[in-house]
This record gives sequence, C-alpha cells and structure tokens, in this order.
Amino acid sequence: MYEKSAQLYDALYADKDYAKAAAQLQAVVEARLPRAATLLDVGCGTGRHLEELYGRYQLVEGLDLSPDLLAAAKSRLPGVTLHHGDMTSFDLGKKFDVVVCLFSAIGYVETKERMRQSIAAMSRHLERGGLLILEPWFSPEKYWTGTITANFVDQRDLKIAWMYTSEREGDVSVLDMTYLVGTPTGVSSFREVHRLGLFSNSEYEAAFAAAGLRAEYDPVGLFSRGLFIGQGQTA
Repeated sequence: MYEKSAQLYDALYADKDYAKAAAQLQAVVEARLPRAATLLDVGCGTGRHLEELYGRYQLVEGLDLSPDLLAAAKSRLPGVTLHHGDMTSFDLGKKFDVVVCLFSAIGYVETKERMRQSIAAMSRHLERGGLLILEPWFSPEKYWTGTITANFVDQRDLKIAWMYTSEREGDVSVLDMTYLVGTPTGVSSFREVHRLGLFSNSEYEAAFAAAGLRAEYDPVGLFSRGLFIGQGQTA
C-alpha cells in the first residue's frame, strides 16, 4: 500500500481538517482521562495527526508499516520518535496513556483475526485506565460497490486526478486506484490497489472486550466514519 503514492499523500488529503480533528480528539481524551500525558499514534502515516497533537502531550510517538510514509513523518516531525512496525504484533516495551489508530488505518489489516490482534497489541501498550481510540473503516452494511469516484488536486505546480472503483471480495473492500500526476516536468500515471477489511461494530466491540477494554461508539467521529473509544480498568 502507498508504495507509489506516499510522496503525494499530503496533497491528496490536503482538504482534511487535521487541526479540527485533533481538537475533537483532545476533547474526547480530556472528558475521560484529563491526566493523559503520553500518546502513541498507530498507523501514523505522514504524521499529520501527530503534528497537531504534538504540543498537547508531554510525549507523542508514532508507528507505521510503510517506510515511505514514515519518511514523510520523520521529515515533518524531527523531534518525535517514530517506529517501523506491524500494528498486529508490535512491542515497543513501553506504555502510553492514550493510543490512537485513526483515518481507518485499521482496515488495512484486512482480516477479522488481524483486527483482533491489532486491538490486543494496542491495548497492551496502554497504562492502567488508558484510552484506545480507533477510527474504523466502513462496516459491511455501509460499504458501497459498483461505483467510480474521482478526486482532484489543483496546485500551481502539481495536478493530480485520481479515480477508483469500489468492489468487494467477501469481507474485504477493494479500491482499484489510478493516478494521473502532472508537474512542470511532465505527466505520469500509475495504479495502486488498496484492500481494507470490512468489520461490523459488534466485531470491533468484541475485540475491545477481549482486550479488557470497555468500549463506546460515536457514530460520527472525526471524519464521519465513526469512532470507538475504549478504556481500561482503573483499579
């Protein structure tokens, strides 16, 4: 995933209001764990969420599987520790007050078993009473198929048209994306296929419960994809 588009990621999602999302996220944390001082962003991508959260905590760190996305994050956040790892099995040897997994990064694990493993791994990195906040991908009943979607980036020296079809293979959504990229030096194109698992709310809730977390669900969340908020026992 993102092997070809990583360098374009921030331009592709430049319309996302990360500052607003970070403020909403902070309100969720402060309402449930006002003493929170440390945060780990799992699936941190290019570090846009961490950039907004950096000054709100004494310590923030990130983890991602993509070396190319991590390279962009390291350039953006030179003072932040960033880890290369798989969210299904990572072990950093430390714990955090808050662990987040945002912008549907969880979908890339594809299978229900790997989703459960990921939530278990994230929960193991929580301090007692800590928060695990997860932004899901679409559920099976809300996912669409048989459509074509087009998006456009129109900057002075960068033009991108990216289009994708939305299909489904069992409980996996398949987004077949084609990118047309123009710069002053020329125009090129490439294709990527993104596969994201489709998990129901009850499957997420069961995974949180198995990890020892009490979960609640906000159907709107940060970017209208919903938000799961799990908290560990305080005693």
